[in-house]
Amino acid sequence: MHTLQTTIIDKVNSPADVKTLNLVEMEQLAGEIRSLVLNKVSQVSGHVGPNLGVAELTIAFHHVFDSPKDKIVWDVSHQSYPHKILTGRKHGFVDKENFHSVTGYTSQYESEHDFFTVGHTSTSISLAVGMAKARDLKKETGNVVALIGDGSLSGGLAFEGLNNAAELGSNLIIIVNDNEMSIDENFGGLYRSLAELRATNGEAANNPFRALGFDYRYLEEGNDLAKMIETFQSIKDIDHPIVLHVHTEKGHGYEKATQEKTNYHWRSPFNLETGESLGSAGGESYNSIIMDYLIKKVDEDEMKLAAINAAIPGMFGLKAFQAAHPEHYFDVGIAEGHSITFAAGLASQGVKPVVFHSSTFLQRAYDQLSHDLAINELPAVLIISGGKISSGAVTHNGLFDIPLIKSIPNFNYLAPTSKEELLAMLDWALQQEKGPIAIRLPNGPVVSRENTLADFQSPTYEIIRKGKKVAVLALSSFLSLGERVAEQMKAETGEDITVINPRSITEVDADTLKELEATHDLVVTLEDGSLAGGFGEQIASFYGASAVKVLNFGAKKEFTDNVPLETLYEQFHLTPELIVKDMLEALA
Repeated sequence: MHTLQTTIIDKVNSPADVKTLNLVEMEQLAGEIRSLVLNKVSQVSGHVGPNLGVAELTIAFHHVFDSPKDKIVWDVSHQSYPHKILTGRKHGFVDKENFHSVTGYTSQYESEHDFFTVGHTSTSISLAVGMAKARDLKKETGNVVALIGDGSLSGGLAFEGLNNAAELGSNLIIIVNDNEMSIDENFGGLYRSLAELRATNGEAANNPFRALGFDYRYLEEGNDLAKMIETFQSIKDIDHPIVLHVHTEKGHGYEKATQEKTNYHWRSPFNLETGESLGSAGGESYNSIIMDYLIKKVDEDEMKLAAINAAIPGMFGLKAFQAAHPEHYFDVGIAEGHSITFAAGLASQGVKPVVFHSSTFLQRAYDQLSHDLAINELPAVLIISGGKISSGAVTHNGLFDIPLIKSIPNFNYLAPTSKEELLAMLDWALQQEKGPIAIRLPNGPVVSRENTLADFQSPTYEIIRKGKKVAVLALSSFLSLGERVAEQMKAETGEDITVINPRSITEVDADTLKELEATHDLVVTLEDGSLAGGFGEQIASFYGASAVKVLNFGAKKEFTDNVPLETLYEQFHLTPELIVKDMLEALA
């Protein structure tokens, strides 16, 4: 049983209280903060290693600086739990009933000590440059601090921010929190430079920050509170841009997190004593099915194939592929745009790239999807995970991938409903040469169902159930919802309705839709994503000049923030009962 220690934390309700503590008390406070973080994340999930590693740094910041006059921007903000505990939000870490009262990322709506809602990487430096310039234009004072991890430095926006920050000419403090890790291990030439700086206590001639024009300081003992305080005191109110390079330990203070840094970057609920997950046991997944398929493809040497991801191998089980074929595996760091253009370069030379992306991160590569892949009609394959309506944070809404990809010409976005269909689509996508193919992974447990199609170039809808009056077009994982709607309709009216698996998101099967026009009064679409610019709008447009009524079911055009899924389904009428009710009203 994990015992909470809150002797010092009980005295701390704001940053002003941190300033009254002596060194011994602050060192005890660091341990108590870690205890609170572990208490929460082990029960409800969250980021572990990033928060444990910055406890001393955060305490030192609030001991030396004067928040919110002195402003700190946390890159990604997934390491801001200690900051939240010290800025009046400790209740969200102590009592289980309050765990969800505090978000997992910074929020200006939550505290005056936060300035942005942030959940994606590499943004902090650009945001801080803007804040610092605003301070200067308004003739105000105060420090502006950006804290960015070494992993986040691999994102292109971080380089753009650094390039401009060096020319600011006034106070700006960029803390590079170097824990030698991204979500997984770091990749890229920058990390050789960081390693040299660590090895030489910041004295290496190869210093990318000095090369850009920054003042630079290095602190090896980033988990030493006294040294962290002393360093912050020496640079507070500095009159020019400086990079403070701090070496910390990811997961510091919890042995399992330091030994398994990737596993403890973010974790679902787990046993603090054993480290074992409290969730369901693993088994066959769509990820494992894809990995087995790709490993076999390379084993058979049927084609030159490359598996690419942007620092999220754990989301797809890519470590299995890397272990089998390391020369075919590429982690480009947190650089979504580069991952797509890199894939375009590979595809232009006859290599078949398979690029793995989370729906919520894919939006960071819109221009590359359009300009580099689609315009050039290059046959790359994208595997998209997490495309769904979810109870997640506002920064991680994964429901905009359909309108994003659907807006780009030359893209074929496919929606499998089973493992057989997924494998058939993947097999076809790797063989075809006509342009980029994206495949939206189904959500939920693996479904096994006979597949009847081998070529997906032209849209061919699959009729699952034949009925009258009403046809339901249900995309991917929502096919099961469509079948439950048919059963609900049968129970309420005694009538059979048609259920269709569209297979393609971007293209319409005009022949099937014309046949439905002749035999049905109402067409219903179900999609696990945003309705605005989505699949359903395309079907509604097709029937615009006809007498057929169309109802579209999916998510409204809005950001949702940690709203329970059941609540969202009620709001969006995504239950069989509410869908049938709306259908009967439309028919009446």
